Amino acid sequence: MRPEVTDLEIRLLLEAIYQRYHYDFRQYAIASVRRRLLQALSGLQCDSISGLQERILHDKHVFPQLLAYLTIQVTDLFRDPEFFLALRQHVVPILATYPSLKLWIAGCSTGEEAYSYAIMLAEEGLLERTLIYATDINDDSLRRAQAGVYSLDRLQQFILNYRAAGGRGSLNDFYHTDAVHAVMAPQLRRRITFADHSLATDSIFSEVQLVSCRNVLIYFDRELQDRALGLFAEALCPRGFLCLGTKESIRFSSEATRFCDMSTGQKIFRRVD
Repeated sequence: MRPEVTDLEIRLLLEAIYQRYHYDFRQYAIASVRRRLLQALSGLQCDSISGLQERILHDKHVFPQLLAYLTIQVTDLFRDPEFFLALRQHVVPILATYPSLKLWIAGCSTGEEAYSYAIMLAEEGLLERTLIYATDINDDSLRRAQAGVYSLDRLQQFILNYRAAGGRGSLNDFYHTDAVHAVMAPQLRRRITFADHSLATDSIFSEVQLVSCRNVLIYFDRELQDRALGLFAEALCPRGFLCLGTKESIRFSSEATRFCDMSTGQKIFRRVD
């Protein structure tokens, strides 16, 4: 039988997580958190939220397992290829006018998004003057992203996405393979810094020309969305670019007046001067 999970139980658990481990999920959308916790109860073989809370408070080895449920790990190289095609056509020519570039990939998960940007910029001749900051709150995801190692059975989808995204050559120029893995090329990895950063509690760390935070804000409540968008506006240089996911919007945010839509058919915005 599916356990009942009340809002109060969820809020008590999230407060316990914040107090014990300093990960702040308290302003995540409650419906999304409930779905993930129901999956966690099954996967971790707990009968109730209170039982799960007791385990994470008294066994530090359980929390990383729960964190994997609370942080979304669904991504691909060149995910939503029409978005990357729009970037190539409308954004890259403007980025090319800067003498140096800094990009911030917020909520980078296991790194596919960051490597997609690096490949695109390499093909456009911009990677060697670019630094990419890729951040997440999940340490395990960051370790996997830093390694840049992906299963070979994902390559076919990666290649299809790359071609649909306007890839100029062959994707295999950017990785090497062994019997079971594809490993991203060193020239990509050396231009990316993977680091821990929370949109709920941390501040900005650098001025950047582009922020990409796709499919993250949909899991936040309105107040946390506003906080994140405020951070992005502060981090972006004048007329810098903000990229969001297909189901995300700035329309109802208190930060909406700080951005304008580029009218590319994708969720690509520019900071207003």
